[in-house]
Amino acid sequence: MSPDIPEVPKTVSEAMPTQAIPQATQRPPRGPGKVVETLPTSLRGLYPAIEPFESGMLDVGGGHRIYWERCGNPNGKPAVFLHGGPGGGCSPEHRRLFDPAKYCVTLFDQRGCGRSLPHASLDDNTTWDLVDDIEALRRKFGYERWLVFGGSWGSTLALAYAQAHVDRVSELVVRGIFTVRREELYWYYQKGASWLFPDRWEKFLAPIPLEERGDLMRAYRKRLTHPDEAVRVEAARAWSMWEGGTITLLPDDPLAEAFGDPHYAIAFARIENHYFVHDGFLKPNQLIGGAHVLRDVPGVIVQGRYDMATPAKTAWDLHKAWPEADFYWAPDAGHAFSEPTILHWLIEATDRFAAN
Repeated sequence: MSPDIPEVPKTVSEAMPTQAIPQATQRPPRGPGKVVETLPTSLRGLYPAIEPFESGMLDVGGGHRIYWERCGNPNGKPAVFLHGGPGGGCSPEHRRLFDPAKYCVTLFDQRGCGRSLPHASLDDNTTWDLVDDIEALRRKFGYERWLVFGGSWGSTLALAYAQAHVDRVSELVVRGIFTVRREELYWYYQKGASWLFPDRWEKFLAPIPLEERGDLMRAYRKRLTHPDEAVRVEAARAWSMWEGGTITLLPDDPLAEAFGDPHYAIAFARIENHYFVHDGFLKPNQLIGGAHVLRDVPGVIVQGRYDMATPAKTAWDLHKAWPEADFYWAPDAGHAFSEPTILHWLIEATDRFAAN
């Protein structure tokens, strides 16, 4: 590594602080959830497009100001949506995962991405900073508890938040399960997925010299924090378009190209890489190992069977650790929330919990 790039640990169990996992509070006991792998006879879709009824910026310290918005019914059931990445930001489509007549949904761009400032900042940007930001928003709006919804990295953050603040979670909906374990990262950024996408993998490798390819995340870190903007942008686009080109079961070239937008890619790639070289600022297996505190939280897990970005093994591990949640396989889908069967089960989940 170049001398201006600090060395990072392979794991962070001793190097990074983590919050203590509380014991679950007393709720009505829940039996085992159901496991479903069938294609629905008719598919649910997104609710109509809506605009926020309120938005703003929240100063969360460390120089960060996060963008937030609230959508739907101001007097509806509270929910918070946690986007992917990290570094992905929210989109208008995310508002449409909830019945606007029944929910009051808070969406926010996590530190350093989307409309939050400063853009692409890595300072004071860890999983536990984001957990604190979620709590700051809950307190700001005066909610006792709320439904927590997260996909991909959003599932990581949802699990971390729920395990740290189980009393504040009314229900938990997660999809495309990702827990930042070393084997998950190695699969997607070093070896496994390359066997299925060799053409796209060559483009991912292109910015990295042969002699640095033994640890691609660290090689990318050096470039994503490089003083030369051209070097940063080249690396960011390659990193981001690898993900954009591999998250759907069927090719979606416009989606992959959208991931290559330089402004988006810089935040997305820098923040993802920052989190991943630090193992998500989590102890090994922390989120699967801590899932027992969720046993009394009503929950839904949705997983694409052919998800290459966050392979199904992690979702199955979570199911075994949290068997009380309902588990829905999407047997014809990859990773993206917009794939029809994944989207169907997500809408079914938010509709079901709207009445609680």
